[in-house]
Amino acid sequence: MLGQYENAVAPILETIRLRPDDGVAYANLMLADVGLNRLADAKAIYEQAVAHKLDEVYLHQARYLLAFRQGDTAEMEKQSEWGRGKDGVEDAFLSMQSDTEAFYGHLGKAFQCSRRAVELAKHAGSKETAALWQVNAALREAEFGNPVAAKQGVKEALTLAPGHDIQILAGLALARIGDGSRAETLVGELAKSDPSSTVLTGYWLPVIRSAIQLRQRNPARALILLEAAAPYELGNPSPFGNLYPIYLRGQAYLLAHQGPAAAAEFQKIIDHPGIVLNYPTGALAFVQLARAEAISGHIAKAGKAYQDFFAVWGSADADIPILKEAKLEYAMLR
Repeated sequence: MLGQYENAVAPILETIRLRPDDGVAYANLMLADVGLNRLADAKAIYEQAVAHKLDEVYLHQARYLLAFRQGDTAEMEKQSEWGRGKDGVEDAFLSMQSDTEAFYGHLGKAFQCSRRAVELAKHAGSKETAALWQVNAALREAEFGNPVAAKQGVKEALTLAPGHDIQILAGLALARIGDGSRAETLVGELAKSDPSSTVLTGYWLPVIRSAIQLRQRNPARALILLEAAAPYELGNPSPFGNLYPIYLRGQAYLLAHQGPAAAAEFQKIIDHPGIVLNYPTGALAFVQLARAEAISGHIAKAGKAYQDFFAVWGSADADIPILKEAKLEYAMLR
């Protein structure tokens, strides 16, 4: 959760030694290895778990994410198929699939997956989980430049179940679309709810507060706020981490017209695919890198970054605002 993947390995191995039938431990080790880009090791751990006849849901989810990292669509489908028809399981795979679809710019398909995930979670009696899938989709809409859809998604999620994790992502989504007052209200509630939480006070609250400052065009303040998250920026804390401190720091440098510094941040995301995994900011980092290189006067590098983004989003929905912006910016480069 804090990004110390190497330090996680030894205690997980000891857990497996003591409890060789603990499927969650194998899944945790797989994700630590993926975070360290040890993909062959992660696959070997999965096969070891299968040999022990373990069938834990988290194992299958970890295998799905490993398959994404490897570009193995057949294995991703196999793991999704395993979850189909299972109450309390299929919805989680659908939400993961929604992130994958969004990573490639298939926003319509992502929306359908998220909507189905929400419906299944509701049917299983888990309002909190349904709200989590709903607010995850809302944050995605915010990042892609669809504030109306993002706002509606946040409203529906908070109405359904205004729990801790839902409030975190709702606050971030609202901050990203410029609804700073409502985001601040949620930040205040969160700060009171668990003041001793390192993940909350050292990661999420600085992230949300910096996002508010970015929309208010205060990059210097955003950068100061993000200093608290620096020790944990490579982490993946609950509910979803996905390198948000780095992504927002890069945007703050962009807003401050510090191109090289911004480029370094977005390159950091691109260099850590095993941490960002199938979260859409992994693809959007190429757009932001292109912008950073452009304001630095590195036209060839900017063009290459735009082309890399267009390669990932080769079959993307054409009406996504950030895609239309990227195409216009690329045309102006040339």
